[in-house]
Amino acid sequence: MSLTDAAPAEAARAAKNASHIMATLSADQRNDALLSMHKALAANRESILAANAEDLALAQDDAAQGRLNPSLVSRLDLGRKGKWEDMLQGILDVRDLPDPVGRVTLRTRLDDGLELERVTCPIGVLLVIFEARPEVLANIAALAVKSGNAALLKGGKESTKTMLAMATVLAQSLEGDSSSVPPAAIQLVTRRDVIQELLVLDRDIDLVVPRGSNELVRSIKAGTRIPVLGHADGICSTFIDAGFTDASLAATILVDAKTGYPAACNSLETLLVHESVIADAASAGTAAFVAAAKALLAAGVTLRCDAPSKAVLDQQLDEGARAKVVDAVNDDYDTEFLSLDLAVKVLPSLDAAIAHINAHGSHHTDAILTHSEANAEKFMAAVDSAGVYWNASTRFADGMRYGFGTEVGISTNKIHSRGPVGLEGLTIYKYKLRGSGQAAGAYGEGKKQYKHESLSL
Repeated sequence: MSLTDAAPAEAARAAKNASHIMATLSADQRNDALLSMHKALAANRESILAANAEDLALAQDDAAQGRLNPSLVSRLDLGRKGKWEDMLQGILDVRDLPDPVGRVTLRTRLDDGLELERVTCPIGVLLVIFEARPEVLANIAALAVKSGNAALLKGGKESTKTMLAMATVLAQSLEGDSSSVPPAAIQLVTRRDVIQELLVLDRDIDLVVPRGSNELVRSIKAGTRIPVLGHADGICSTFIDAGFTDASLAATILVDAKTGYPAACNSLETLLVHESVIADAASAGTAAFVAAAKALLAAGVTLRCDAPSKAVLDQQLDEGARAKVVDAVNDDYDTEFLSLDLAVKVLPSLDAAIAHINAHGSHHTDAILTHSEANAEKFMAAVDSAGVYWNASTRFADGMRYGFGTEVGISTNKIHSRGPVGLEGLTIYKYKLRGSGQAAGAYGEGKKQYKHESLSL
């Protein structure tokens, strides 16, 4: 790994050249590099967290002055709730995963002595642009090394000190004859204001991965010819279906989905409720909805309710709790709050809930709470999102929780890779054909015929 202040074109060309070497490294060579990276970060924990504390103090001041979104401050804190430990464990988890490179996924005998294989291989050069989240540097470096890719990393100015501290440590861990990873394979770009210059380098950069606000992602998608993997918004919804009466389950799932980490892209932003659930104030369904609402309010959530849901809560809640129930506006159902705010809306049917999510959601992760397997399966088939859940929190949308070790990001794309993107999403494939002197012109009508025999993998 290296820190580079080279011109963007020079850095990208160096990464491209390094990617050709990365593609030839053995699994053992890549795994040894990951172990060195893990050891180096663990040994330098105090100095890195001290640098992070400096970044955090500056960011908190900027947020207080209105110069920085408060949600970015939360994402910047590397010492928050085990984030450091999760980052280190993620490197080891990636190391222990099966090698994603060189896996044969198809074998066909075209003719005797002419065999075709489809084999997984690295994508090439990744450009990862991220705001805050300094752990992304370690996550992407680990995923890139394991998958045999090169990576250019460009972080936001709010995490400058942390990134420099981490990159210096990682660079030192990969120095010397014992490391097979070229220094230019993983580069932290330290020049300022170079993103637009990087985004035009489609000859050398193969994939852009933005990690940050929807404004960042949208601007990157609009400003490059390079394929972009990512998502702009995380407007996640949960629908309480007709006949759902489990108050404890509803409270547990909804509180986790909303309050576990409100600034995360997989946190709950909209709660949809079937109208039959609140039709009778004495019904078990209403009791479940009210119990979930009370649990959310107790956890500090403000409920932005439409008229029907607010009317029920006004009847069922005491005066203190009612103060945190406010009238929703239309924009609330298209908003990624990234805070302890939750939009609530009553709908007449499962179909209406599906239509609402497909129209107002961000195709990230959405869930249904229901006792009906048929309704659950219909919901999961019809909702056009990367993750669709039945009786589970949207917070499970995470590479580590999926068993991917860590993730490069969450994609709402419909090509190549979708949902939490781990190692598999950082590989593509190539076709290898092994012949014995055959010419393509020898095959066809009135000539030799292909056998096209499927072979075992």
